[in-house]
Amino acid sequence: MEPIIVEAVGTVIGGRTEAFDDDWNTEQAVIRLDATRYEPGSVAGLDTFSHVEVVFQFHRVDPASVHTSARRPRGNPDWPEVGIFAQRGKNRPNRLGVSRCRLLAVDGLDLHVRGLDAIDGSPVLDVKPYMAEFGPQGETVQPAWATELMRAYY
Repeated sequence: MEPIIVEAVGTVIGGRTEAFDDDWNTEQAVIRLDATRYEPGSVAGLDTFSHVEVVFQFHRVDPASVHTSARRPRGNPDWPEVGIFAQRGKNRPNRLGVSRCRLLAVDGLDLHVRGLDAIDGSPVLDVKPYMAEFGPQGETVQPAWATELMRAYY
């Protein structure tokens, strides 16, 4: 496969400085869009949405620590070994995170958010408004370990 070149559209400013699990809904941060490439018109109308979806890079994950096989999420021996594509851990092949978070305010090219599970300095690759129609259609199903893992995440 040919490499895909992606350029960050902005950077996470503030919030946590270290990645640790749980209580992300208490975190507030700013997504600062690149003013050399974008102007306030780029976010016109975004403030009419309550939530945004953010694609970012886990920039502090050492590529040598990426997982490609099965492991127990968070190393918990009570949970089954599952493949990297059956979990949302940060040690992923392309080190990409996807987060839905509350949009608190739009101030020029600064997007104020709460609940973004990215840390200060994370490159932001894309921002999209969350629209309910893009959510899952029909019933969703997940294993009990995933529900337990996410219980205190937000």
